[in-house]
Amino acid sequence: MFTKYYRRSIQVILLCVGLGLLTQACGNTVAEETKSISIDGSSTVFPITDSITKNFNAENEEGINVDVGFSGSVGGFRKFCNGETDINNASVPIPKEAMAECKKNGVAYIELPVAFDALTVVVNPRNNWIDSITVEELKTMWQPAAENQILRWSQVNPNWADNTLNLFGPGRDSGTFEYFTGAIVGESKASRNDYVFSEDDEALVNGVAQDTNALGYFGYAYYEQNQDKLKAIAIDNGKGAISPSDETISNNTYRPLTRPLFIYVNAKSAQDNPALKTFVEYYLQSASAVVREVGYLPLPDAAYDVGLIHFNTHQVGTVFNGEAVFNVSINELLSKTYAQDGESGYVF
Repeated sequence: MFTKYYRRSIQVILLCVGLGLLTQACGNTVAEETKSISIDGSSTVFPITDSITKNFNAENEEGINVDVGFSGSVGGFRKFCNGETDINNASVPIPKEAMAECKKNGVAYIELPVAFDALTVVVNPRNNWIDSITVEELKTMWQPAAENQILRWSQVNPNWADNTLNLFGPGRDSGTFEYFTGAIVGESKASRNDYVFSEDDEALVNGVAQDTNALGYFGYAYYEQNQDKLKAIAIDNGKGAISPSDETISNNTYRPLTRPLFIYVNAKSAQDNPALKTFVEYYLQSASAVVREVGYLPLPDAAYDVGLIHFNTHQVGTVFNGEAVFNVSINELLSKTYAQDGESGYVF
């Protein structure tokens, strides 16, 4: 498992040790350390980072100030690539536009997978006409051609109630929006616009919970935390209806809405700000337990170890070349060491 990942990582372990000694030696000459850390980005990843930050603050006595907000993965990348934040939470790999903006501004980044998510489609518990939905039916609801046209449940499936269809979802600055539209509609920004949108997933939860005719989507943790007022809908991609769960994420049967979650770290800030280095190391060392507590699926421990090596050796760039990856297993994603067809390694 993770053979390609390890092969590459073993080559840098000695460099990692050397870099650590160098950092320690140089640190003695720094007169005054920066002790503030700014984090923004995905509302899906926010619960993980927020929980780790609270634990870090409780255990750390060095007076490090960590500020965590959320404006969506895409909105967060705008700030990150402009040098305004140290870490960007992301529910999709860094998009091509953000890659270009970061490169233009000289912002090198370290890409660190931290969890797996089953993007979850939900309805109100009082909805008694739907327990599963096909990918094609979801596309019928959400594609641009549905705008001002598909307004009732029965228009999607005649066996469903002839009730108003009220849709809730993230806005266009959200990585969840990009991933969902790419997986379901076939293009990352292709969606109808006549729906209730918010970058705050709690607002989407409350909207669906108060409306019998609602359907929405967001990260699995928000469903996990609100099962008493939401009903998750099984997804049928042509091989039978599958509900989101740790098991169906792990065995790669919940398709096509399983995805990795990331943090992106400003590489220069990680070198210049010892507090940021301390925080990211703490993040990766504690992520597994926190990810499960929050409601997502942790990566195997070995993946966090490799992430720590890549962070400490300042391995900058992305292996995803600006594209979300659908319908692949956890192992395949974690062993991904190519940037594009015919080219090995990271791109920046």
